[in-house]
Amino acid sequence: MLAMVIDDSRAMRLILKRIVTKLGYDVVEAANGQEAVDYLHANETAPDVALIDWNMPEMNGLEFVVTVRAEPRLRQMTLMMVTTESEQSQIVRALAAGAHEYVIKPFTPDAIFDKLALLGLVPNGVSA
Repeated sequence: MLAMVIDDSRAMRLILKRIVTKLGYDVVEAANGQEAVDYLHANETAPDVALIDWNMPEMNGLEFVVTVRAEPRLRQMTLMMVTTESEQSQIVRALAAGAHEYVIKPFTPDAIFDKLALLGLVPNGVSA
């Protein structure tokens, strides 16, 4: 399984990469939404899940969600916001735009595991 981690913080990408790698995912990284879109256009196979920060330069996380949802080939990709944006209105906007789940930073590895498990994206036999 393939996960895409999209965050302008290298440290946060590393943290998320470690978490999902332990769950059996291969990981590709992008420093912003535009870099992630460029990757998706250059590769035939879309990731199973994208973990997306909201606040990034060039293309923010919400713009990325809207862009991905507009492309039929990418609609099966699961999108999970992982962000400091904690206002209810922001959560509603992201989910309405097409995000499947929402995790507020700071988070624990268990929180990421639980959300992925809820989405059916944790391989059988893997535990947190």
